[in-house]
Amino acid sequence: MQPSFQKPYLSMTTPFRVNSGRYDAAIVDLDGTMVDTLGDFVVALQLMLADVLPPGCEGVTLDSADVGDRVGKGSEHLVQSVLNHVFAQAGRADAAIESVAYYERAQASYQRHYAAVNGQHATLYPGVLEGLDRLKKSGLQLVCLTNKPLAFARPLLRLKGLDGFFCEVFGGDSFERKKPDPLPLRKACEFLGTLAARTLMIGDSSNDARAARAAGCPVLLVTYGYNHGEPVRDVDADGFVDSLAQLAE
Repeated sequence: MQPSFQKPYLSMTTPFRVNSGRYDAAIVDLDGTMVDTLGDFVVALQLMLADVLPPGCEGVTLDSADVGDRVGKGSEHLVQSVLNHVFAQAGRADAAIESVAYYERAQASYQRHYAAVNGQHATLYPGVLEGLDRLKKSGLQLVCLTNKPLAFARPLLRLKGLDGFFCEVFGGDSFERKKPDPLPLRKACEFLGTLAARTLMIGDSSNDARAARAAGCPVLLVTYGYNHGEPVRDVDADGFVDSLAQLAE
């Protein structure tokens, strides 16, 4: 049996109303929610691996599926888990130990390459501009909250024409902890001057939902993003939309 929280918003024809008087603000995730950045991640990680992999790993591959399942928990987790995957795929007996030994070099390489490709292989999801426009016209204050480093998040939003929708942007390095810890959402609510119960979290994964639940925020998830390879409709959320264009004033 489907959990009751999933029932109201399963249909493409059912809009999620944002001017119902229930919300004063919205916190919107970036990767997997507004922008499909998987191409950027794949290119930067492939360049990183070319820089750091030792002899014997030449035949190792890294595809979009490998990367997509690892996105969303910050670059530290992404780089470490990719190294683990690659060394295990290469049949290295001490894959976990090697990945730790190579981590610092790999992280520095990844940051350098990602800065160079940021936004070049990324695209807006359909309906994002329409959805953000409706949120703004509904009178909601908007902030962007992502686990992506702030130095990457701000340029990406500008490049994709999204920066004008938000009164502030918070990255994975803006606070002491990242989502799924509730701290970033609580800090965002403090900045907005809104109650958590009246601040809607819009994201794409269990990370966003877990952070929202712990912070006391209602949460709406898109169905098309990166949820660590797990079905997003199994996540405890207050609603699901297949496009942000389904947000109704």
